[in-house]
Amino acid sequence: MIIPIRCFSCGAVIAHKWEEFQQLKAAGVEVADALDQVGMKRYCCRRMYVGHIDLIYETAPFSTSIQ
Repeated sequence: MIIPIRCFSCGAVIAHKWEEFQQLKAAGVEVADALDQVGMKRYCCRRMYVGHIDLIYETAPFSTSIQ
């Protein structure tokens, strides 16, 4: 749903690079090149971005608000 703060495998902090990665992808940069540009070197961290499916906008309408 939301990109995890840390990599599940190595524990490196990865969430702070998500916006820059998304901007590069939107600009038409290949995924592998975008990951290189944001500094993702480990394959475990790279798979966290490549395998992420952003479902927050699909699930948000079903969240409940406390009134």
